[in-house]
Amino acid sequence: MRYLSAILILLFLGSCSRSVYLFTSFREPAHEGLRMLYSRDGLRWKRIDTILLKPETGKQRVMRDPSMVQGSDGIFHLVWTTSWRGDPGFGYASSSDLIHWSPQRMIPVMQHEPSTVNVWAPEIKNDTEAGRFIIIWASCIPGRFDRGIEDDSNNHRMYVTTTKDFVEFSPTKLFIDPGFSVIDAVIVKTTDTAYRLVLKDNTRPERNLRIAEGITPIGPWTNVSAPFTGKFTEGPTVLYRRGWWIIYFDAYQERRYGAVRTRDFKSFEDISSRTRIPEGHKHGTIIEVHRRYLKALKHHVNSSK
Repeated sequence: MRYLSAILILLFLGSCSRSVYLFTSFREPAHEGLRMLYSRDGLRWKRIDTILLKPETGKQRVMRDPSMVQGSDGIFHLVWTTSWRGDPGFGYASSSDLIHWSPQRMIPVMQHEPSTVNVWAPEIKNDTEAGRFIIIWASCIPGRFDRGIEDDSNNHRMYVTTTKDFVEFSPTKLFIDPGFSVIDAVIVKTTDTAYRLVLKDNTRPERNLRIAEGITPIGPWTNVSAPFTGKFTEGPTVLYRRGWWIIYFDAYQERRYGAVRTRDFKSFEDISSRTRIPEGHKHGTIIEVHRRYLKALKHHVNSSK
């Protein structure tokens, strides 16, 4: 029995070692394009030292806030912010290997709202149960919502569209209006019937991260929590590791990345000192992939030198 248990443990550890974490990234001033970090333990990160995709769409042709998922067919889907202001949508491209990418497209999700100021930080989620992808983002439509002391051109709400094929998209809808300016939200599935939304309260007194609760990945969202980070924090992304949810975020005033961990999204432990993130890394998304993709990326970098 002990021998069998040892074999099962080894098999389990072997299966775990076949995956790695990738963290999409960009560097200011964001005109270079897509970069990535990688980690085997979800805590200590290293650079993949190359630009994987140069931005070619949008008025400013930048790539900020790159968010990526892998579909059940193995295809990677990437969305990103293309301009600070003036674009009606976000950028999109796909890849089977993270090296060769499809032609870039603008997905004009806010073209029906001509007064829209911006389309910021699209975040993509693979909703496998419904066989679709959910994309959420922040936009400001001046005069649409009550605001605090921030300018009317900085009073954001989160919007949503869904797609099964990245050809046809559902009509854009309001995703969450918590009663204050909100940006940088990420959907987290915690159980089969429970979801959490990690979001940034972007009002001038706050500019910190909070949690909302939902029973589906598109809401409705309720019970917005008190902040669990200090001020001047944004760009959250979440991974699950060994019974803990780890939330990474950009402490942008301090020019560093922070991290907390939680089991219940109610109490949080700061683990920033246990993490290692290369300097200059900015707002991205963490996904878990088979290690063969990392091997191919490293080979690509080495062969390009």
